[in-house]
Amino acid sequence: MAALDGLRILDLTQYEAGPSATQALAWLGADVVKVERPGVGDPGRGGGFVDAAYFHQWNANKRSIALDLRDPVGRSLLLDLVPRFDVFVENFGPGAIDRLGLDYAAVRERNPGVIYATVKGFGAFGPYADYNCFDSVAQAMSGAFSVTGHDDGPPLPPGTTTGDSGTGMQLAVGLLAAYVQKLRTGEGQYLELSMQEAMTYYMRTRIAQGTDWGNRPAARADTGRGALVNLYACAPGGPNDHVYIMAITNTFWRALADVVGGDELADDPRFADGASRSANAEALRATIDAWCASRTKAEAMAELAGVGVPCGMVLDTAELFDDPHLRARGFVHEVEVEGRGPVRMLGFAPRLSASPVVLRPAPGLGAHTEEVLRAELDLDEGRIAALRATGILG
Repeated sequence: MAALDGLRILDLTQYEAGPSATQALAWLGADVVKVERPGVGDPGRGGGFVDAAYFHQWNANKRSIALDLRDPVGRSLLLDLVPRFDVFVENFGPGAIDRLGLDYAAVRERNPGVIYATVKGFGAFGPYADYNCFDSVAQAMSGAFSVTGHDDGPPLPPGTTTGDSGTGMQLAVGLLAAYVQKLRTGEGQYLELSMQEAMTYYMRTRIAQGTDWGNRPAARADTGRGALVNLYACAPGGPNDHVYIMAITNTFWRALADVVGGDELADDPRFADGASRSANAEALRATIDAWCASRTKAEAMAELAGVGVPCGMVLDTAELFDDPHLRARGFVHEVEVEGRGPVRMLGFAPRLSASPVVLRPAPGLGAHTEEVLRAELDLDEGRIAALRATGILG
C-alpha cells in the first residue's frame, strides 16, 4: 500500500508554497483534490509560466475540481465536501480566505476533526501579516539574500525557490505530524506557517557560523574558502564547466594531492599542514586550476571522487535529466502530458520500500469535478449539468 493511503486532502493552494506540500503528500499516497476556479485555475497554469510546465512540476498525482467559491452555491458545495476529508489547506493572499467565508471556524463547524492549514508570507498575525509575499520576498526577509554573492557586491537572490518549496516541505511535515496526532486522538487542529519564518530554518548554519548568537550579521557565503574549498573551471570552458571541491581534512588533502601532483605536491613543504596551505593558497590554487583546466568537469569529478575527495561537477538544469547516476536510480521519469506527449520529470527523493506510488502527470483543470461530486456528494447527472450551466462548475 502507499504510505499515506486513506489520507484525504482538500487543496485550495496555488503557485508553489502550498502545492509543493500537497504534492509531496500525494507522492506518498494521499488523495489530494485540488480545488480551482472554473476557467482560470491555479495561476501557475498560466500567467507567464511558459507552457504551464511550472504547474506540472508542483501538481503531479493530484485530482482537480473546478468550483466557483465566490458563488454561495459553490461555497456550499465545498463545505459539503469538508466532512469527507481529513485536511483543508490554503495559501491565498492575506484576507482572501476570510472573504470567501472559509476560515478555520467555518470549516471546523462542518468537520470538527479537520486539520486546517494556512500559509501566509508573514503568518496570520504580526505587523507584517497583511503584506503580500512571494518566494524571493520571503528569502530576502529571512537573511538568505544577505549571505549570497561576493563581499564587494550587492546581496543576491539564491537560485533555488526555497522560499516557496522550502516552506512547502515544512508544511508537509506539519501536516503529517497533525495527522499522526489525529490518528491517536481523533482530534484535528489549526496549522499556521509563515514563509519568512520557514526560510530562517535554512539559515541556521549561516547564523551559527560567525553571528555570535545573532549579535552581528553573517558574512557572505562566497563560493571559495581557500584553495581546498573552492570552485574550479574545467574544459571546454562553458559557463557551468566547473567542479566544486571540498577537501576539508588532511586525509582529503592527501588524496587530492596524490591525484593532482603526486608525491611532489603532497610532500611540498609549502603545503605541509593546514596553516601552510592557507598561507600559500594562491600557489596551491594555481596548481589545482591548471589540473582542472585540462579535464572536463566529469573527468575531474571522476578522478577526485574516485579516491575519496568530496567534490561535484556543476550540473545545469538540462544536464540533470541526462545525469547517468540519476537515470540509473530511476529518478528521471517519463509521463504523458495532454497536448505535449511524453515529457521527462524528476522524481521525489524519499524512497519507501513498502510504499510504491507511480508518478502521474498534473490534472487538467476540473478534470475530476464530476467524479468527485458523484462519489462524495452523490450528485446525479442532472444536478451536475445544472451547476455547469450556471458556471459554478468547470
